[in-house]
Amino acid sequence: MGSLNTLVLVCLAYVVLLFIVAFFADHLAARGKSARWMRSPLIYTLSLSIYCTAWTFYGAVGNAARSGLEFITIYLGPTLVMVGWWWGLRKLVRVGRSQRITSIADLLSARYGKSNTLAIGVTLLAVISVTPYIALQLQSITLSFAIFAEADPSSRFSDTNTVFGVAVGLAAFAILFGTRNLNANERHHGVVTAVALEAIVKLVALLAVGIFVVWGIGGGIGPTLEQIDRSPIGSWHVDAGRWSTLIFLSAAAFVCLPRMFQVTVVENEDERHLRTASWAFPLYLMLMSLFVLPIAAIGLQIMPENTNPDLFVLAIPLSLGQNGLAMLSFLGGFSSATSMVIVAAMALSTMVSNHIVMPIWLRNQSPGASVSGDVRNVVLYARRLCIGLIMALGYLYYRLSGGGAALVTIGLVAFAGISQILPALVGGLFWRGATRNGALAGIAVGFTVWLYCMLLPAMGQGVFSDSVMHNGPWGVAWLRPHALFGLEGLDPTVHAVFWSLSFNTVVFCAVSLLGFPSPLERLQGAQFVHVFEHSAGPRGWSGSVAQSEDLMVMSQRILGSREAQAFFDSERERQGGRGALPEPTPTFLERLERELSGSIGAAASHAMIGQIVGGSSVSVQDLMAVADETAQMLEYSNQLELQSAKLEDTARKLRISNDKLTQISAQKDSFLSQVSHELRTPMTSIRAFSEILRDAETMAPEDKKRYAGIIHDEARRLSRLLDDLLDLSVLENGQVTLNYENGDLADVLDRAVATALTGVAEPLEVKRNGSIEHVRVASDLDRLAQVFINLIANAQKYCDAIHPSLTIRVQKFGTGVFVDFIDNGQGIPEEHQQMIFEKFSRVSPEKAGGAGLGLAICREIMERLGGDIEYMRGKGGAAFRVSLPVGAEIGK
Repeated sequence: MGSLNTLVLVCLAYVVLLFIVAFFADHLAARGKSARWMRSPLIYTLSLSIYCTAWTFYGAVGNAARSGLEFITIYLGPTLVMVGWWWGLRKLVRVGRSQRITSIADLLSARYGKSNTLAIGVTLLAVISVTPYIALQLQSITLSFAIFAEADPSSRFSDTNTVFGVAVGLAAFAILFGTRNLNANERHHGVVTAVALEAIVKLVALLAVGIFVVWGIGGGIGPTLEQIDRSPIGSWHVDAGRWSTLIFLSAAAFVCLPRMFQVTVVENEDERHLRTASWAFPLYLMLMSLFVLPIAAIGLQIMPENTNPDLFVLAIPLSLGQNGLAMLSFLGGFSSATSMVIVAAMALSTMVSNHIVMPIWLRNQSPGASVSGDVRNVVLYARRLCIGLIMALGYLYYRLSGGGAALVTIGLVAFAGISQILPALVGGLFWRGATRNGALAGIAVGFTVWLYCMLLPAMGQGVFSDSVMHNGPWGVAWLRPHALFGLEGLDPTVHAVFWSLSFNTVVFCAVSLLGFPSPLERLQGAQFVHVFEHSAGPRGWSGSVAQSEDLMVMSQRILGSREAQAFFDSERERQGGRGALPEPTPTFLERLERELSGSIGAAASHAMIGQIVGGSSVSVQDLMAVADETAQMLEYSNQLELQSAKLEDTARKLRISNDKLTQISAQKDSFLSQVSHELRTPMTSIRAFSEILRDAETMAPEDKKRYAGIIHDEARRLSRLLDDLLDLSVLENGQVTLNYENGDLADVLDRAVATALTGVAEPLEVKRNGSIEHVRVASDLDRLAQVFINLIANAQKYCDAIHPSLTIRVQKFGTGVFVDFIDNGQGIPEEHQQMIFEKFSRVSPEKAGGAGLGLAICREIMERLGGDIEYMRGKGGAAFRVSLPVGAEIGK
């Protein structure tokens, strides 16, 4: 028989392995080196396996032993969702990304006018609904230890100590790897990777037990099927009402459970992963259910009558001396329970901290949001404390309920509770007329009915006495929890689900139809319902430049100094780089609100920005409700002003484009005139001096030499012009042949400097750092040298400094290299900067010796080489950057 001490050691070793895997994944992600497999659809699909908790690993077999094929309903629900409602999940993921949603409570809050009151209601419902589910996982682990303890008479097993120790350990894991980052919208690579590993372990464990049962005990597939037919499982009856209800509940729970929303929406790296998951996850569920019936049938045949069928997966191998298989089975059940508890605690803690703790804390901060202290630390500590409290609630429910109910019964209680979110969720995604009041009323009524008809009766006689259950409170028969309004004869689960969701849906629709969504609700509704048609638009915020500093301070308190500075710098560059901070335009404030919502939720971020921009102080009303009707009317006015601003911006862009076309046309005319002049001048000289040489009877040798030299120079000038025209034409038509070879960048630069400055009377000073120029490149080195020569020659020709110099700087980036050419002159005037790479452009005609084709040729060459050339502003003089991919060694 298996030793309990050995089991504990194996369990601890497995937990250490999970810690190592999670730490390693988090470490790679933090360094920006997360491997491709960490962001693959396979990891995403395996993370969805947290749906398969101890209920499915242990409880499915127990359910099959008690009710036959009814166990299959818990697999059919999510399968139907993944196959038949894939487009709905894709819409959820798209909304989550566009709105930076952190939880299902945050999603409903954002949809219904940033209502934190609704978010609080959903959070409380989720905590109360999931608490029995957490207790279920603790119970399954405790039962697993208990069955090993029965097989080891020398052990000193205590279920109280065991369940307490497990709860503390899981809380510690969730705190360590679920609250490392403040931004809940970021992916928790450590947790997700650990969950994926646990998904493989529990699948392998269940398949191993199933194979052992079928071929090691049953004698093969045929004899096992015969034993199933002879067992009580072989004669089963389909209760259509109960089957339909259970399939619906499992489908609703798959969408609404906070842990499922966390992995499906928040942790989604790419919505295209849903395509893989739509077939791979149903396949995973099929494998998990493959051996449920054989294990249940063989267990009923060989195990004692008093054996809990929920533990057949463990009891069968343990009773036959298969200790290794029993320990593998234990790890499978342990994985099923721990993965669910960790992700559920992480998701619930985010909801509680964002929508309950943060509003209370901010309400007591008199200075306001911009000077309210280190919000970042407050949120992190709040989430960690919430994880501990959630685990404590699960432990408390386990102790109050006595842990005696079947695992399936406890799971159904949780599923029915969390499904109360479904009407508001589906309505919010597909019905623009759905209102916050309707969602609040529907959830409140449905939750109350579920609490009365299902949760409280499930907690035993400590809550409802037998008199209340059979006669109703105060003797009112139509108020009996299992026969509400005189509806008798239904299964208790079917009865509770029918009444709770019926009242929920009817009240939600009625209140929404009788009312009217506020302007903010209508705006959010359009963005949710039509999320694929357009991105989320600006919220109509407006602020002054002086408020940018307050927004910066607030963002640093929430995001951290480095993240906030990076966000504000990027927004300032987006606005054109004017000023030290970005202007608080409606677009900027909308982006800031979304960035903050990833850390503190949509409702709190909306209220905090409104407090600063609106100049009011934070109050409970600011955090719990949206603006009053006057503010909503102002929002419409701001929307109109924004549309007007957009039209003006479009007109400005059209004017710029028209000016550019006009410049191009003028440059083209100038180019044609210049080309004709450049062609005519050398040809005239060649013709004139050749005629002199031809007609002169006698001529001094030195005159002949001088005239021939003039003819030669003019012919070279003409040849250069024709070569440039031909070169540009070949490059633009894509007819150029590139000769790639390996080389040292330093050698290419040496050749370019020598060529460009040879024969120059007063060459400019070239400053280089040769130690960093030795970079191996695979490119057309002659063409690359041509670009460098042109840039150096331009600096020699145009730099107007007293002591002209050119700095050539090489720096690596990613898989490429930058080569910067910066002179110390006055640079190119701003009005000419956007035209310098056009083939008709000449910035200083009085200095140019050609037709202005050099930079246009450089641009075409770099495009063919897979790189780029650009003008850098703000560097003092003229500054050009050549971006060049390093590439692989030729022949390697």
